[in-house]
Amino acid sequence: MIVNINCCFCEAKQMNKVSLSYLLWLCWFFGFAGLHRIYNKKIGTGLLWFFTWGLFGFGQIIDLLLIPSMVEEHNLKVQQRLGLSSQNVPLQNLNPQATQTFSPHLHQPELVANKSLSKQEMMITLARVAQKRGGKLSITQAVVETGISFEEVEQTLNEMTKKGYVMVDNDPNTGSLIYDFVELS
Repeated sequence: MIVNINCCFCEAKQMNKVSLSYLLWLCWFFGFAGLHRIYNKKIGTGLLWFFTWGLFGFGQIIDLLLIPSMVEEHNLKVQQRLGLSSQNVPLQNLNPQATQTFSPHLHQPELVANKSLSKQEMMITLARVAQKRGGKLSITQAVVETGISFEEVEQTLNEMTKKGYVMVDNDPNTGSLIYDFVELS
């Protein structure tokens, strides 16, 4: 496991930079058009740019506006391949054939394949996740921590709100909905 984490961080260094893409774009003036595209893993169009002098200069000029989105697209693909969030935080294995429950003795997530949780078990699982997070939980945090679908998490949290177990508030920074497990705060 440690080896995989280290490999993830090594591969995360493969993230491209907009500034380097623009620097490679400048190589066009020296007869090397398309290097910025090859750098962003757009090999086919990069070679086309190289052999046509940047599509006769027009494609190269248009790329001045497209470079930031090319870099972002490349970096998102790297993050997805590595299982990282957009902030480069490793995500847990969210196997659609499995959900995560918590062992009451270990207090760590445990993968249970093909197990469907009852509403009661989902409520308990969400309460434990909220407890680890100081009593406050967003839908996305619950999905990442448990592997339960967005729809099921939202339905369960709304049901818990109706029953009075949870209060709903907005995060002051992001404005996203935060479910406050008042007794756990």
